[in-house]
Amino acid sequence: MPSQLNVNFAGPAPYIEHYWPPKEGTQLERGSINLWHNLNYWQLLRKEKVPVHKVGNTPLDMSQFRMLFSTCKVPGITRDSVMSYFRTESEGHTPSHIAVLCRGRVFVFDAIQEGCLITPPEILRQLTYIHQKCHSEPDGPGIAALTSEERTRWAKAREYLVSLDPENLTMLEKIQSSLLVYSIEDGSPHVTPEDYSQVTTMLLTGDPTVRWGDKSYNLISFANGVFGCNCDHAPYDAMIIVNISHYIDEKILENEGRWKGSENVRDIPLPEELIFTVDEKVLDDINQAKAQYLKQASDLQIFVYAFTSFGKKLTKKMRLHPDTFVQLALQLAYYRLHGCPGCCYETAMTRYFYHGRTETVRSCTVEAVRWCQSMQNPYASLLERQQKMLQAFAKHNKMMKDCSTGKGFDRHLLGLSLIAKEEGLPIPELFTDPLFSKSGGGGNFVLSTSLIGYFRIQGVVAPMVHNGYGFFYHIRDNRFVVACTAWKSCPETDAEKLIEQIFHAFHDMIQLMNTAHL
Repeated sequence: MPSQLNVNFAGPAPYIEHYWPPKEGTQLERGSINLWHNLNYWQLLRKEKVPVHKVGNTPLDMSQFRMLFSTCKVPGITRDSVMSYFRTESEGHTPSHIAVLCRGRVFVFDAIQEGCLITPPEILRQLTYIHQKCHSEPDGPGIAALTSEERTRWAKAREYLVSLDPENLTMLEKIQSSLLVYSIEDGSPHVTPEDYSQVTTMLLTGDPTVRWGDKSYNLISFANGVFGCNCDHAPYDAMIIVNISHYIDEKILENEGRWKGSENVRDIPLPEELIFTVDEKVLDDINQAKAQYLKQASDLQIFVYAFTSFGKKLTKKMRLHPDTFVQLALQLAYYRLHGCPGCCYETAMTRYFYHGRTETVRSCTVEAVRWCQSMQNPYASLLERQQKMLQAFAKHNKMMKDCSTGKGFDRHLLGLSLIAKEEGLPIPELFTDPLFSKSGGGGNFVLSTSLIGYFRIQGVVAPMVHNGYGFFYHIRDNRFVVACTAWKSCPETDAEKLIEQIFHAFHDMIQLMNTAHL
């Protein structure tokens, strides 16, 4: 299946909440400052100066950070591969160019001149040159749209493109190895601190000709100076992009959204345009890719709202873990909306281990379901409801701890099924049992969820299954921000109604604690 909508995650930048509210005419200037902060972070990684993440005193594996820059998925006929060109300073040379996509055209320019980073005024000159050129000349063919195609089709289209002209391969490799892809979008999405729905929709489902779906980092800019990103999920998990986004957010705050250095612009080479050799077949492939992508994109419902009545300050005061609080509210919301429990995937990080990534926390526990039933049972007492809720909290907290410390089972089962496939052995019966997929196994979770953290950063993913929801959220002292997705073509799911039910559940849970205390 195509990975751009089904695998990638996207998210809006939070700068609109302070120094960079939406404002027409700021796209290029803000973009140059934003890119410069990204380049500084890239240099920290190259110099191995990014502080090691810790939980308490325990260090976490940092290897995923290697995949943030100069990394790209490359399609294969039967299997894709991830290419990473990034090297630290001690390891040697690394690519230092940025690829810019604008109106179906592709440009590259180097971020290093005379051994040091180019400055925001210099980046601005490069972006202005590209922007003016694209807005005064015809659109390009939009080669990038091919990355949104079904994987084998994209692999075949890529092979054909390379066979047309060996220069096409050189240009594809330039995009693959670039630090990141910078996308210049023409739209101006509506956005407020309480409603990120429209900008998030445009980030996940926007113009396929100005984002490279296989790139580990597409930094996207809109005409009204609003930003976000769209990233391939294969090489790393969301915490990596959350980290750099938080770093940039802090830098923009620190510098009041401005560049305070020299306005001097050195005489640096203009951006180079990558002009692909194309023929009718390539243009047909591009049109087909666009049509397929836009059809699926228009079927996706995306809502991102802030719940502002309270946040983690209050839940912690009540000794309720804020993440578990949201997960159980989701269980109750789904139960009320659909009249049955929803099998649920929550991400646990396993970075305590070498090259660790994730494990599945199955939030739909027996304890959670018993509590949901008691909430819907008019004869259940407040005390009974509260006790059942606290039992569900305890179970979830224990599972999260177990899964993070290598005591989960989903990755283990995945390993077993892959070994069977690789060795040509019969697939063990467990994996073909209908209850296995009904429980969410084999990528069949109705609720696909993840906590993005406790910063201002938000993200979004498409649902894992047609009758499911994608649910990303972040937690602050006095608000919860939730993003929910569903497929419009599924008659029984409704992302906006689910959020409505979650917000009701938040109130009900706090009320339960307050009333039962009395």
